[in-house]
Amino acid sequence: MKIAADTNVLLRAIIGDDAAQSRQAQAELARAQAIAIAVPVLCELVWVLAKGYKIPQQEIVATVERLIDSANVLVNRPAAEAGLAMLRAGGDFADGAIAYEGSWLGADSFVSFDRKAVKLLRAQGKAARLPERT
Repeated sequence: MKIAADTNVLLRAIIGDDAAQSRQAQAELARAQAIAIAVPVLCELVWVLAKGYKIPQQEIVATVERLIDSANVLVNRPAAEAGLAMLRAGGDFADGAIAYEGSWLGADSFVSFDRKAVKLLRAQGKAARLPERT
């Protein structure tokens, strides 16, 4: 069986804060031949771990790395790695993933009002800028 895992299933399996749902989530993931994890799910997962559960950034990085390194996990690896690079640099996972996917779709530059994201992406050698003033 191949499944696409929602964020809440991954969270229950990782956090274990609801005993019944945690057992169900872990069993479901263990039964799966392949687990497809969409980039938006990773973005949500990182956000909830950081903001909701106050997990330190280093632990979140390690958790995501373990998850995407699992033999049966299917993920857009380059997008996940771009998100992790931003997270390691002190930025938002989602900004790294968005910049990567935008480039993959043919965008010339990541554009955001988020000065920190633009600065961090530029430091990684990525094309990023603030919106032009009109």
